[in-house]
Amino acid sequence: MTSSAQPGPVPPSPPVARTHRLVVLVSGAGSNLAALLDAHTDPAFGARVVGVVADRPGIAALDRARDAGVPTAVVALRDFPDRTTWDHALTEAVGVFSPDTVVLAGFMKLVGASFLGRFGGRTVNTHPALLPSFPGAHGVRDALAYGVKVSGCSVIVVDDGVDAGPVVAQESVPVADDDDEETLHERIKVVERRLLVDVVGRIARDGLTVEGRRARLG
Repeated sequence: MTSSAQPGPVPPSPPVARTHRLVVLVSGAGSNLAALLDAHTDPAFGARVVGVVADRPGIAALDRARDAGVPTAVVALRDFPDRTTWDHALTEAVGVFSPDTVVLAGFMKLVGASFLGRFGGRTVNTHPALLPSFPGAHGVRDALAYGVKVSGCSVIVVDDGVDAGPVVAQESVPVADDDDEETLHERIKVVERRLLVDVVGRIARDGLTVEGRRARLG
């Protein structure tokens, strides 16, 4: 006698985790971008930089992106008749990459209504001070001039203000008696890069919730 066993049902394949897509906006050397590019090579990070958009050509951050094989775009304010038109073009350029999260990494322009209408609530930025103290382009200088003993860095959700969005995470950096703007800023940058990578990875893996002034990871 022969018997033929009927094959049982094939178990479903486990779902493939989708990689969280990052677009990074840059204006200069791209040290924060470099930290994210280093991190995204580890699958455990959970996110990958899929596009880099600059507000001016010829900057080192664009070279970093190209060396890493990441597509780039340049949307320079000078090429548009006004900020509203530029903001719309920036929105479209970022949208090409279908990001889950947008990271402003040393991006020295304020985004506008078009951008926030599409990417608001999922765009984060870093600032070299403990917000809400010392917002603006000279946070390190202003903190030193005030005479603080502790400064640091903040990661925030971008809104329509100047460094005014909900705080996601902060880390302190002591101020030495002999610090000047350059020495303090360099120490803050080291912490800032680490904090940014940690926050972006946690957003990718656990999510980000924003309720009013409160931003929560996970």
